[in-house]
Amino acid sequence: MTVVIHSATKVDADGQLEDFWVAFTGTTIAAAGVGTGWHGWATAANAEVVNARGRWLTPGFIDVHSHGGGGHAFDRDADGISAALAVHRAQGTTRSVVSLVSNTSESLAVNLALIATLAESDPLVLGSHLEGPYLAPSRRGAHNAEFLTTPDRDEVAGLVDAARGNLRQVTIAPELPGALEVIDQLVDADVVVAIGHTEADFDLAREAFDHGASLLTHAFDAMPGIGHREPGPVTAALVDPRVALELVLDGVHVHAEVARIAFYAAPQRIVLVTDAMSTPGSSLTQDAALRSAIFDSGVDPVLAVRAVTASPARALKLDDTLGYLAPGFAADAVLLDAGWNVEQVWAAGSMV
Repeated sequence: MTVVIHSATKVDADGQLEDFWVAFTGTTIAAAGVGTGWHGWATAANAEVVNARGRWLTPGFIDVHSHGGGGHAFDRDADGISAALAVHRAQGTTRSVVSLVSNTSESLAVNLALIATLAESDPLVLGSHLEGPYLAPSRRGAHNAEFLTTPDRDEVAGLVDAARGNLRQVTIAPELPGALEVIDQLVDADVVVAIGHTEADFDLAREAFDHGASLLTHAFDAMPGIGHREPGPVTAALVDPRVALELVLDGVHVHAEVARIAFYAAPQRIVLVTDAMSTPGSSLTQDAALRSAIFDSGVDPVLAVRAVTASPARALKLDDTLGYLAPGFAADAVLLDAGWNVEQVWAAGSMV
């Protein structure tokens, strides 16, 4: 089936364009441009034609860190995962990493295998994220202290195997015994390593990044802050062009002005995440995070959209297929009104 969206104001990491059109064939963007070039695509058999009437059109949102939503948690069963994903997809998140909180190795292995099965049948599921159990007890946040442990190479190998190639990222506190060696192990297994829930100082964070860690889990939260003599892990990430930084913009985790500073310091490396949980009615969604960046922090819309599209795709090493409204990229798109509220969503070429 062919889908044509025309007369839109496109915003993606490449910039803003008016009178934009895009054509999907199947799960991929076949063509895009400005003006009337969409007319030929609209004559295809069974073509669905959408007049955007000048509204915002962005790539589908990508969430690399979420634990559930709408009363459903990602660490229970397949039905719960699907129900939570449906909540986020309706708000524009077309691709999701399924995050798991700290648990026993056995329980994590079971859930990793479950997520792998979902990812193998649903391309909108990008894989899994282990946020723990290799976290600092003093910075555990909502994680159960009973399940926290130090990194073990054999245990990590078993978890990687259980995920069947679908383990996308692991959050780890680099000060734990054996952590740097496990970071090497995970990087060698092509897993994105994030540092977080940590007491690491600037120098140790920088050492972890030199070992291949390339993401900072929910920057500013569950880690030392920026001090004038102790710059901490956030500063280490901000000054390192290899590192992306997650931000949770729900009005609670990070002040709007702090978020503004982060965007100013690393404009192309900020990754907005929901870190959403299962509680009904209180879970952050990516559209709300986007509005917060634009309206509360005053971030340029191109950079704000980048933080929910191209930057998370790049953090996951998927920016050759996700995150842009350009030919050859996934047919994921979000149509939003003037206030950046989601009106229509397409994922892999189909309307959500």
